[in-house]
Amino acid sequence: MKLREEMPEFEGAKAWFNGEVSKSDLVGNKPLTLVHFWSISCGLCKEAMPMINEFRDEYSEDMNVIAVHMPRSEKDLDLDEIKEVADQHDISQPIFVDSDHKLTDAFDNQYVPAYYVFDSEGKLRHFQAGGEGRKMLTKRITKLLDKAKKED
Repeated sequence: MKLREEMPEFEGAKAWFNGEVSKSDLVGNKPLTLVHFWSISCGLCKEAMPMINEFRDEYSEDMNVIAVHMPRSEKDLDLDEIKEVADQHDISQPIFVDSDHKLTDAFDNQYVPAYYVFDSEGKLRHFQAGGEGRKMLTKRITKLLDKAKKED
């Protein structure tokens, strides 16, 4: 995805954990939406999960957080294991299980972990991939939230 492109529809999930959401539930609901791609076979994803959970909790009034489980191999398709790993890492936000890569393809995403930040209009404002970069992601989220509050 390129900056300012529209958020794709959340269609084609093999399953949802922790509730199901649609694009219309997210756009206009809060100033920002963070969509993060992860996989149970990704060590960096697991290391980054506390950061995502902190964002989810710290910005709960201003930001939707959605997890997308993107399998990287056949071993990543077991729904029970996905749920178990999600529970172990305190992923309480909605999880879109993308076993058929439908949302992955809609995002044109190739990485885990990967982070997409959308504004209240559903336009992509920031993309980042990899396990590092907490400062950059925090800075971008803070800047976008400050801008959204000034526009209110």
